Amino acid sequence: MKLNFLKIFPVALAGLIIGNSAEAQEAMGTKPSFKTWSIGLNGGALTGVSPLGGQNDFSNWKSSLGYGLYIKKQITPGFALRLDGVRGKVKGDNSEPFNDGTVMASPVASYETDLRYSASLSAQVNMVNWSMFSQSNNAQLYALAGGGLVNYKTTVVPTGSTTEITGDAVNKFVVPVGVGAKFRLSEGVNFDLGWTINFVDGDEFDGYTARGNNDKYNYAYAGLEFALGGGKQLAFYSPVAATYQEALAAKNTANALKSDLDAQKAENAKLRTEMSDLLKDSDGDGVADKLDKCPNTPAGTVVDGSGCPLKVPAPQVTERVIVTEADRKVVKDAISNLEFDLGKATIRSKSYETLNRVAALLVEKNFSLKLAGHTDITGSRELNLRLSKERAESVKAYLVSQGANASRIEATGYGPDQPIASNKTAEGRQQNRRVEFTLY
Repeated sequence: MKLNFLKIFPVALAGLIIGNSAEAQEAMGTKPSFKTWSIGLNGGALTGVSPLGGQNDFSNWKSSLGYGLYIKKQITPGFALRLDGVRGKVKGDNSEPFNDGTVMASPVASYETDLRYSASLSAQVNMVNWSMFSQSNNAQLYALAGGGLVNYKTTVVPTGSTTEITGDAVNKFVVPVGVGAKFRLSEGVNFDLGWTINFVDGDEFDGYTARGNNDKYNYAYAGLEFALGGGKQLAFYSPVAATYQEALAAKNTANALKSDLDAQKAENAKLRTEMSDLLKDSDGDGVADKLDKCPNTPAGTVVDGSGCPLKVPAPQVTERVIVTEADRKVVKDAISNLEFDLGKATIRSKSYETLNRVAALLVEKNFSLKLAGHTDITGSRELNLRLSKERAESVKAYLVSQGANASRIEATGYGPDQPIASNKTAEGRQQNRRVEFTLY
């Protein structure tokens, strides 16, 4: 029964495209640059029968030289469209019996068909990924199927004659179906081995119409394929391996972030311990234990900056306090030079000189002072509130150690709640990390 190839080919091609749609979606978003266009040159043997079975019109098939050229567009790693052109000659005769000993009784003794041209568009599917854990494979198997036109002219020699009879050139629909193996020699050159069976829509290809069967011919070839453009070849790219490696990288990143978080928690715990030791005031007199020269003073005792009881009552301020520009400059200089260790409330020694002048001013003029600690938004709000309070208390403790009256110094922490600049820039965050001094 004669096959209707015009109906079979569109259905087969649609199935191949649908079968590769999932792979297409995976590949399109993973890599930005691939070689998707290529051209191939090949040469090989053309024969007029199929070794896969079926009835052949001639008992002795001969191999003849064929050569071809193709252009391929790789749509996804597993699917491509390929336009092939093949030329050559296909020959056969009845000079030998069939393998089972049957002698072919035919009015045609031999034929030679000149393939003037054969042009076909095929869908190519890569069937095997040989390297599941490497993004660039070096070998692959593929299958292809398509349809096109073949233009040929057949010359026959009748049985019992030596006269050649050449027919007219004929155009016929042809369906190529084949398999192959491709090996990547470099990022731009591949070695290609392939074999196609070409089913002709008619029984006149070999010049002998017999049994109403469609004629066929084979093309076994070897050649080189040249990938065009920049990047890697999409045909050898493995989206499965890429997904695996991305998942592995994400896991490593997560482990690194967890290690950083654990280290930060340990550092925060150490900072809290150090601050507790620094600000510990066992007798509650407003002077930290490390600076208290008279520990365990009774509750309510008025002490000086060293934590010792005052021998004379503190003078009462009965006149209006006047803060001069010179006084404000002393405070401004102290603010400008005030620095702490990173992430801690420990005052750096370079700040002592200007803080000493503030302490002397407080003692001389009996001013009151408000210390307000501020931070940027880096870190948690709870940690920033605690750090700003501890830094203000650290400044208070130092001023008291230099003779200032602890009862006239108020230390408050506002954390990140009162920024004076944008926290979106490094400069702005630097300005927000501060301790403000207010004389009154």
